[in-house]
Amino acid sequence: MPRQPLDTRKWFDRLQPQTLQVATWLLYLNGFFAIVGLLDRTDWVGAARETKGALGAVVGLVVIVAHIGGGFLMANDRRLGYRLALASAFSPFVLRYWVLSEFDFGLWTKFAGNNTISLIFEIALCALLLHPQSREHQRLWYR
Repeated sequence: MPRQPLDTRKWFDRLQPQTLQVATWLLYLNGFFAIVGLLDRTDWVGAARETKGALGAVVGLVVIVAHIGGGFLMANDRRLGYRLALASAFSPFVLRYWVLSEFDFGLWTKFAGNNTISLIFEIALCALLLHPQSREHQRLWYR
């Protein structure tokens, strides 16, 4: 079966399970806040830019593209989108650890940071993407 081109107008798929629908919205929302964080040097994306210089800025841009691209490709039923979404869902934990690795903080602080609300949404996004219903849907329907 030939591969269908991406529909540039399709940013959300109402036929997907609720777990993937909510994950798609969270990816777009996190991508938006990552853009804001990169520009005003707040959040962990901005902290990476501030402490790691040009490499941190490039990593921040990759995180932003992974969030938005993962959501868009998932809405277009692409397996690559699911993989990008998984990578971007776990990126805040890796980014925090990378930024805080040169400081003398405990492992929990490096993993969780200091914002409980953000941590809850980050864990929720990971849980939504790793939910059995999400994994089964992407295994069966994504190309």
